Amino acid sequence: MATQALTKYSRLTLDLQTPVARISLQNPPLNVIDIPMMEELGQAMAEIESRHDISVIVLKGMGKTFSAGVDVAAHTPDKVQSMLAKFHAVINVLVTTRKVTIASVHGHCLGGGAELAMVCDLVYTAESAQWGFPEIKLGCYPPVACTALAALIGQKNAADLILTGRSISGKEAASMGLANGAVAEDQVDGVVEESVNNLLKLSPAALAVTKKAFYVWDSIHFDKGLARAEKVYFEELMQTQDAHEGINAFLEKREPKWKGK
Repeated sequence: MATQALTKYSRLTLDLQTPVARISLQNPPLNVIDIPMMEELGQAMAEIESRHDISVIVLKGMGKTFSAGVDVAAHTPDKVQSMLAKFHAVINVLVTTRKVTIASVHGHCLGGGAELAMVCDLVYTAESAQWGFPEIKLGCYPPVACTALAALIGQKNAADLILTGRSISGKEAASMGLANGAVAEDQVDGVVEESVNNLLKLSPAALAVTKKAFYVWDSIHFDKGLARAEKVYFEELMQTQDAHEGINAFLEKREPKWKGK
C-alpha cells in the first residue's frame, strides 16, 4: 500500500494511502468551514478525482470536533453568493464522485459540517456527537439539508431539525438515519477502518458503477432541488431584514431583534 502525505493545505490535511484518501479538516478549535477551507476542499477533491488508484475517501475533523459549520462571517451580502457557490461545488463533487465516501464524526457536526457529513455514502458517528442545522436561529436555512435531508430521515424528522434548529446526539442521529452507526467516541476510528477494510475487499470498478446506478434517481432531484434552494436563498431569504439581522447579531454576540420582514 503506497503512502503519500500532502501538506500544501492550511485548512486541512490530505493523506493518500492508496487506495484510500483521507481528508482531515483542520481549522481549530471548531473546524469552521471558511472560504479558504472550501477552496482547499475543492482542490483536494479535484486531486483525489484525478487519481484512478483511489477508491475510498474518508472525511473527518481534527481535534475535538468534526465541524461546527460554515463561517457565519461568510454570509454577509458581499460574500454569500460566492460562498454558497464554493461550498455547493464541494457538496456536488462529494455527491457525484464514484469513489465511496465515509464520514467519521465526533464532537460538533453542525450546519454546513452536518451537510458535508450527510452527503457521504457511509457515516459513522460518536454517540456523544452533537448534530444539528441551527441556521434558522440566524434567520437563514441550510440549502443542502433542505434539498436532501428528507430523503435520508423522512420529511417530519427533517422538518423538525431544520425548522427548530435543535441539536441531537449522535445516537439519535443514527436512529433517524443520518448515520449508519453510533458508537463510543473512542471506537469511531475502529469502526471506520473496519468499513474501509470491507470495501477494499471489493472490486473498485463494481463499486464505482454501483454508486452511479444507486444515486441516478436521487441525483436528478438533488441537482434541480439545490439549484432552486439557492435561487430562493439569494432572491428571497437574503432580501429579508431578518436574515441580515440574524447574521449581524451572531457576529456582534447579541440576541437578534426579529422584525418579521
